[in-house]
Amino acid sequence: MGNRYIKINENDNVAITVNAIPAGTIVMDAIPANQDIAQGHKIALCNIGEGEPIIRYGVTLGYALHSIKKGDWINEHMLKLPIPPALDEMEFATNLIKDLPEPPVRTFMGYPNKNRGYAGTRNILGIVTTVQCVTGILNNAVKRIKQELLPKYPNVDDVVEINHTYGCGVAINAPEAKIPIRMLQNMVKHPNFGGETMIISLGCEKLTLEMLLDEEYNTPDNVVIFQNEMGHQAIMAEIIRMAENKLKKLNERVRVELPLSELCIGLQCGGSDAFSGVTANPSAGFAADMLVNAGATVMFSEVTEVRDGVHIIAERCVNEEVGKKLADEMKWYDQYLNNGQVDRSANPTPGNKKGGLSNIVEKAMGSIAKSGKSPIVEVLSPGERPTKKGMIFAATPASDFVCGSCQLSSGITLQVFMTGRGTPYGLATAPVIKVCSRNDMKDMWQDLIDVNAGPIATGEATIQEIGTLLFNEIIDVASGRKQTFAEEYEIYNDFTLFNPAPIT
Repeated sequence: MGNRYIKINENDNVAITVNAIPAGTIVMDAIPANQDIAQGHKIALCNIGEGEPIIRYGVTLGYALHSIKKGDWINEHMLKLPIPPALDEMEFATNLIKDLPEPPVRTFMGYPNKNRGYAGTRNILGIVTTVQCVTGILNNAVKRIKQELLPKYPNVDDVVEINHTYGCGVAINAPEAKIPIRMLQNMVKHPNFGGETMIISLGCEKLTLEMLLDEEYNTPDNVVIFQNEMGHQAIMAEIIRMAENKLKKLNERVRVELPLSELCIGLQCGGSDAFSGVTANPSAGFAADMLVNAGATVMFSEVTEVRDGVHIIAERCVNEEVGKKLADEMKWYDQYLNNGQVDRSANPTPGNKKGGLSNIVEKAMGSIAKSGKSPIVEVLSPGERPTKKGMIFAATPASDFVCGSCQLSSGITLQVFMTGRGTPYGLATAPVIKVCSRNDMKDMWQDLIDVNAGPIATGEATIQEIGTLLFNEIIDVASGRKQTFAEEYEIYNDFTLFNPAPIT
């Protein structure tokens, strides 16, 4: 029947079930399940007294709210959340592992971007807006561009508009307005846009062209200002005229063989379950370590899903400067949540809990597994661009859409997305490889999931085997040899800014 349970660490006093088991089933060491236990949920491996720790991953997930018998089902209603790790007492650079797995290849086929950051994995006409007011007309123009112009330029993959809800009716000079502004500034220079980005402005918004663009981009060749045009037809004509000029230039881009040091990818998980930290995320971590070994830049994110394991991350920071930036980002987010009168316990979803994740500590310990073991060379604020190559923690919200948009602003040109419960999530600006944690998920969504890490849970594959398979998938997708399912079906979420500043 295969594995009935998974115990991660020798100190764990709980295990998770590989499949749903009925009451009375013998799980391990002659322990019968005292209740029906759903797939991925925890079973007590010993008696646990009230107030005693419940341990998984070798970490205290919480404290028992009442006595638990050996063989009992343990769920989210039975744990008291522990105090998060102190941020001023962390040790840095005490666990720097340099012996990383050897990658099968060290090159990929990408679009070079001289003096523009990383290489592109796709060739896209990007159109960035300064304000929501222009969205309606722009969307209609993009429909025409795709129908009338794009077929004439076969080397261009797509036309993508970066619409958003920022730009006006906002406190543009508020301190935290720097986050959405920075995100948009960096999207103008996204590597997949090849330096030919169009900018669409209304003309009277608070987010002025001077705030958004540097001198290179703030020119009549790149900007359409609606209020300078004589009505709808003139606006449409100018957008289409400029788009054709850009498409002609983009059509000349060609893929060439490049070192993996020119590749920047993001890691994210969503719709997580108890298997995410056992199969999908560790596989991504193994692939990430191979990428870093080859010189690539890899970002992982999601502050609330790192907070309870931040001391583990701190040990991997290459020096005190990086470690202190990590602590500062955690402190900022603690205060951000406190201002909203919540804490990190607001993170887990009903689906996470149904999938066996009892609280944010358990979710976080599984989440950080996707970062592998590589030393962390830099910590970024939301939407910042990296200055180093290697493993990077890019501080973002855990919201799938906001995290993905922040990572795009930081320059990722491909994302690997791990899921346990399933999500059709995708990004228009960069391909997304979907990795599932369970065989059941792949069976159900065989045409939405790109890589299945489920065989690890059933003992049919190792983390190293699935991690290597995922590494090869990353290279093939980045090189344009394969499309992800999200690309094939054009399943794209909105670009979603992180805006902690006031709206007026």
